[in-house]
Amino acid sequence: QVQLVESGGGEVQAGGSLRLSCQASGLNFGPKAMGWFRQAPGKEREFVAGITRGGGGTYLPDSVKGRFTISRDNTKNTVDLQMHMLKPEDTAVYYCATGNETYVYTSLSRWTYWGQGTQVTVSS
Repeated sequence: QVQLVESGGGEVQAGGSLRLSCQASGLNFGPKAMGWFRQAPGKEREFVAGITRGGGGTYLPDSVKGRFTISRDNTKNTVDLQMHMLKPEDTAVYYCATGNETYVYTSLSRWTYWGQGTQVTVSS
């Protein structure tokens, strides 16, 4: 049974930093692309960051590029999202995701497994 468990969310003031972590189990972690998505109240879930199986390729949308970094440790089956210079508009529930792909796709339909999410709140 595949499990993705996120941790590290919380409340921070604008300009602050948070580090999210996702622990994966029940799957062959190494060959899979990993991703982070977020969903704010009343909005659709959106792609935040993705990393290829070897970690050599990372992809982030312009909205977070330069502020967020994604990394993975295939020996620990973890993928982290380091977030700096947080803004109130970054407030959302953040989800870890994986699937059967080795490359990163921004479409939600390409991701099979999801964590339960962790809340990030950025106050102004």
